[in-house]
Amino acid sequence: MLDEIKRRMRELCRNKLRLFLTIGGITIGVLSVIIISMLGEVGKNTVDKKLTSMGLDSVVVSVNGGQGNGLCEEDLSKLKDIEEIRKAIPLMSLVTYSVIRETNSDCILWGVNEDANNVIDLDVLHGRLINKGDVSSNAKVCLIDEELARESYSRSNIVGKKVNVEINGIMHEYEVIGVVKNGVNVLQSMLGNVIPAFVYIPYTTFQNASARSYFDQIAVKLYDSNVNVSGKIETAIIAGNSNRTAVNVENLLGQKDALSSILDIVTIILTFIAGISLLVSGLSIMTVMMVAVSERTREIGIKKSIGASNGDILIEFLIESALITLIGIVIGVVLGILIGSIGCAIMGIEIMISVKLILGVFMFTLFTGIIFGVYPAYRASKLKPVEALRL
Repeated sequence: MLDEIKRRMRELCRNKLRLFLTIGGITIGVLSVIIISMLGEVGKNTVDKKLTSMGLDSVVVSVNGGQGNGLCEEDLSKLKDIEEIRKAIPLMSLVTYSVIRETNSDCILWGVNEDANNVIDLDVLHGRLINKGDVSSNAKVCLIDEELARESYSRSNIVGKKVNVEINGIMHEYEVIGVVKNGVNVLQSMLGNVIPAFVYIPYTTFQNASARSYFDQIAVKLYDSNVNVSGKIETAIIAGNSNRTAVNVENLLGQKDALSSILDIVTIILTFIAGISLLVSGLSIMTVMMVAVSERTREIGIKKSIGASNGDILIEFLIESALITLIGIVIGVVLGILIGSIGCAIMGIEIMISVKLILGVFMFTLFTGIIFGVYPAYRASKLKPVEALRL
């Protein structure tokens, strides 16, 4: 078998330029599919991590009815007692604007406590996070995201500076104790001013400024995000408070999964489009093999006249089409992984390589190459020795 492969390679190398161009076409097709699929996997993984860092793998609880139409410390304590819940934090929010120096920016003001970092992944670039002392003393301090700092001071470290935030028509001044970075910064960079800046203050400070004794929501982090605790949460919140008409338990993981599904569909469509080039490569293989049959017609006639069967001729040409395809696949896969890995390393992104995908591309391309080589091989095998020798 090895000797036969060597002979087929010698036959293919008769026209090196034609062989190179055909292999190049297959290589480009495989390379395109590998890179696009890697980009899709890397993009999905990156977005998934960023959404998780924004707290989109948590559960948000709110209520309808009851005093102030909000939640209180007692509700927070009840949720913390549920065994499936790892962390529960109060949340207050307001779409407003901030003023730093003379820069006005739209922002979302968040009221949180010292456990916020356990639900929302806040990466501290400068300064510190909100602590228990800030919450208990209603401290007029805040965290701001990196984009807001750069917009006002053209640098990220503005710890100690003052930020004015409008709450209910009144401007309140807060001292910046920390500059943070989370998943929303990536979206801000991608979408510009569509995504507002984030400002975080102690929720007790938020309550004082807005004259509210309650908070809007409770964000819950579960030990296992796949466990459904909606029933337990509803029972705990409604217990002892008949005025509450409904408890809204929104699992944000579903929204994240929906976005992941959309990204999967986009990746599949792009991969399919790139896969069309593999079919084009298959057509080039058929063309090359048809030319090879025409060039070697007399040689085929001689082989048949000395005893070669139709099957022998058929196998010869199928082996040649398989070899061309195989060489192109190997080069394409190696280059695809190499280019994709270099790109990920340059951008500082985790490399995502799907072995199943590579095997799928390998098998599909090899199958395509052989299928497109069947007709030329069949045509060669059916040549009659007398007619072949006459040409």
